[in-house]
Amino acid sequence: MNTVHFKVPTVDIVRTGQNIRKLREAKGISVRDLQDALGFSSPQAIYKWQWGDTLPDIDNLLALSILLETDIEDILITQDVF
Repeated sequence: MNTVHFKVPTVDIVRTGQNIRKLREAKGISVRDLQDALGFSSPQAIYKWQWGDTLPDIDNLLALSILLETDIEDILITQDVF
């Protein structure tokens, strides 16, 4: 029996966090600006994204793409796994 292998991309959390920080800084948006725009009471979630501890949920990812003026695919850094 033949087994079919697919390359399944996964999100590289650390590199995605670094990318969020890079994109934010390139737009001249501070963590505080992003916190206010997303309606967060503290910046902790944003720092956790940037440190690669967590990923934004889909709603915040969509908001980030709008605020950073880029596609979601350009925010997420993926790696292929088998």
